[in-house]
Amino acid sequence: MAETQAKKIGPVLLKISGLKVSYGGIQAVKGVDFEVREGELVSLIGSNGAGKTTTMKAVTGTLPIVGGDIEYLGQSIKGQGAWELVNKGLVMVPEGRGVFTRMTITENLQMGAYIRDDKAEIAMDIEKMFTIFPRLRERKDQLAGTMSGGEQQMLAMGRALMSRPKVLLLDEPSMGLSPIMVDKIFEVVKDVYAQGVTVLLVEQNASRALGIADRGYVMESGLVTMSGDAKQMLSDPKVRAAYLGE
Repeated sequence: MAETQAKKIGPVLLKISGLKVSYGGIQAVKGVDFEVREGELVSLIGSNGAGKTTTMKAVTGTLPIVGGDIEYLGQSIKGQGAWELVNKGLVMVPEGRGVFTRMTITENLQMGAYIRDDKAEIAMDIEKMFTIFPRLRERKDQLAGTMSGGEQQMLAMGRALMSRPKVLLLDEPSMGLSPIMVDKIFEVVKDVYAQGVTVLLVEQNASRALGIADRGYVMESGLVTMSGDAKQMLSDPKVRAAYLGE
């Protein structure tokens, strides 16, 4: 735990400036600004329909943007494809998990390492994923499509970690999961962060997301309406009233 507390926050790795994204003429994201620094865990919270997932898709090159810019490692990545960004260490676990349903768990993890050719280290990392997620080891030869939602979420996170990301983007990792599985997912997010991976976490579960973050941003109707220290935001009356039911 001491290591986590002594962690140094470094330069800005991901910077979003004036981001605008439209769906069929409707502007879903209306000029969003936020940044993620090296060594941070940043939470982006907001209700369903606030524009969080749209923002994440734009950042990772799976949705075109109509305005603003996205910088990663000091350079604009606007218009770059998701496959290019994975090579640069920007990796997302998408909402809905997106596992390869007709592949086994082991094959899914191998797919996560497709940009790598260090076979011995890939094998070591697969073993590491099985240590982090013991349930995956038990089912390593099972088709991913036959697993529960929580197991698929574990697999999606493990697959993303196989690429050894610099910045890991997590889009609603707790959605639709049982309370026990939610506990496990947040435990893993904290562990990944403690091991030095910079994390941007998008969540509807505001209390859990802000509870483990360094900083937070609140998104409403396509705009960032509040930002600050995550612990201070957690005790802010406006945040508590809007997202914690108090």
